[in-house]
Amino acid sequence: MNKLANTLSRFSLLLALICLTGTMVNAQSNRKLIRSGNKFFDKENYRAAVPFYEQVIAKDPENARALYQAGISYMTFDKEKAVDYIYRAQSLKPNLDREMEYWLGRVNHINYRFDEAIQHYQNYVPRIPRRDQARKEEVARLIQHSKNAKNEVANQKDVFVRNLGSVVNTSYSEHSPVISSDDNYLLFTSRSEAASGGKSAADGEYYEDIFESTRNESGEWSAPRSLAGALSSNGHDASIQLYNNDTKMLLYRQQNNGDIMVSERGTDGQWGTPQSIGTTINTRGFESDAFISPDGNTLYFSTSNYSEDGDLDIYVAQRQRNGQWGKPRSIGNTINTKFDDDSPYLASDGTLYFSSRGHNTMGGYDIFSSKYDSVARRWSKPVNLGAPVNTPDDDTYYRLSPDGSYAFLSSYRIGGVGEKDIYTINYIRNLRVKGQVFAAADSTTAIPGVELIFNSTQADRRAISYRDISKPDSATYQVSVLSGRTYQIEVLKDGKSIATEEFEMPVVLNDTTSLVKNFYVPVSVDVDPGRFAMKNIYFATDRFELRTESVRELDNIAEVMKANPTINISIDGHTDSRASDSYNMTLGDNRAKAAFDYLVQQGISPRRMVTVSYGERRPAVPNTSAENMQLNRRTEFKVIPRQQENTNPDL
Repeated sequence: MNKLANTLSRFSLLLALICLTGTMVNAQSNRKLIRSGNKFFDKENYRAAVPFYEQVIAKDPENARALYQAGISYMTFDKEKAVDYIYRAQSLKPNLDREMEYWLGRVNHINYRFDEAIQHYQNYVPRIPRRDQARKEEVARLIQHSKNAKNEVANQKDVFVRNLGSVVNTSYSEHSPVISSDDNYLLFTSRSEAASGGKSAADGEYYEDIFESTRNESGEWSAPRSLAGALSSNGHDASIQLYNNDTKMLLYRQQNNGDIMVSERGTDGQWGTPQSIGTTINTRGFESDAFISPDGNTLYFSTSNYSEDGDLDIYVAQRQRNGQWGKPRSIGNTINTKFDDDSPYLASDGTLYFSSRGHNTMGGYDIFSSKYDSVARRWSKPVNLGAPVNTPDDDTYYRLSPDGSYAFLSSYRIGGVGEKDIYTINYIRNLRVKGQVFAAADSTTAIPGVELIFNSTQADRRAISYRDISKPDSATYQVSVLSGRTYQIEVLKDGKSIATEEFEMPVVLNDTTSLVKNFYVPVSVDVDPGRFAMKNIYFATDRFELRTESVRELDNIAEVMKANPTINISIDGHTDSRASDSYNMTLGDNRAKAAFDYLVQQGISPRRMVTVSYGERRPAVPNTSAENMQLNRRTEFKVIPRQQENTNPDL
């Protein structure tokens, strides 16, 4: 027996040693993978670093270091995953890294969690070394960015932002949109695999190349075609502007630290070899972007050449009689800040749009606008275009369409196709809504003198309201409402609410769109002819919560019942026909009980009321439209005799 016990003991020890050895081997393997990932991470080659961290996480989901490094890496191309990974790392090892609170602040900020971002930044401040004044200033600036972003998001503009789609945008970065004068030819810059034959830059991303696309008859963009060849170099090449009747192109080329180039389009439609815009513009510094005014005589461009700290500033040069550009001068400190100011664009109305990391940015680059005062000879204070044009991350390359009805923008947003995507920005317009008001009973009898009130909110949450009264002769109405939002519509007759409806208005981007919307309203139902009238109450789809107007009607019913203690009522719940019969019977019962419970709270004895559910079995009107279905989602009230009449309302 002792021999068997000794054998088992040795076997257990051997098994433990094997497990320990396996654990040590896995730990060594994980450390090696993390070191490999860190080599790319330190070079800001985050896409290449992530696979190494993910291998560790696959084997050890609670490896805080791998989660942390991967989370920071994901901030450049997957914001949602970034916040998840960094928070998981913190929950596993709160003191993993002194910079943890800093990165929690950064990742919360770009994910619109501004209060959380501010709190993490404040938690980080005591951890900054006393002598690191630059870091303290950076964090103070980031806190202000979060406050700016919180304010702008709370006061959003009525703007419709739409991704240009996966035909143009890829999982990589697309930016620098340039549109032709006829609005049908698009140039843009991409770092996708199709760029530069798949060659990678130092950061692990592919080199930038210029692509072109044309708009087809249906208004969609064709599959992009690379302009590699004459326009492609060994480094980055980016589109900037079409000018001179679209026969010339400004572009950026990564040579001499970054220069502005010019290419001419031949009669064969092909772009020629780019030439430098001139030595007065291109310097040993970094020239990143430019714009030539419509008259061809003024050049706005971004350069780091004249900055002590190497940040980008916007400069202006005038064309000389010999066709060359004159000596550049700063556009001035009203526009330029001690941070990067880039991507100038002058609209036809004289408004200057540009991107800046300074001013009251929401974070990263934001788009700003300014107007030149020719009398005072100065630019006005830049105005942040606000949310949703700008985001907490980089927003750049704002360019208006030829007719000014919409704009292009490059931005890294949640829900995009990839990293930076190209978006269109449209300012939402009014929608003309018109129609008639009919009696629900027969759906053909027009009702004049009915007041319709459309209530909603603007993007900044300010209330808006529009109203009209159906005409005496035709029972028609017409209102012009701000499109792209949901309206609560109240219908009143003789000053009393007789129906409510919720309706989602589509987004309208022009001033000529109209929509026909008819209303079918219930007439007063005489539940006890000659004495009492109790109106129906209505419900949202698949809901049984009481609306505000329903509560008002129930208050009226309660007053009638208190004033007439001899009447009893049946409360009948109804639904539309969207769900199964059994489901709708339950839903109808819940709607009847909601009214029953409220009346009990108002002091009406339960003995004076009964509830019945008819589900979808007794529609007021055919369930053939959304309007009709709303009329069927109701609770009705009927006076019924009591078997044993008692005038005491408390019984």
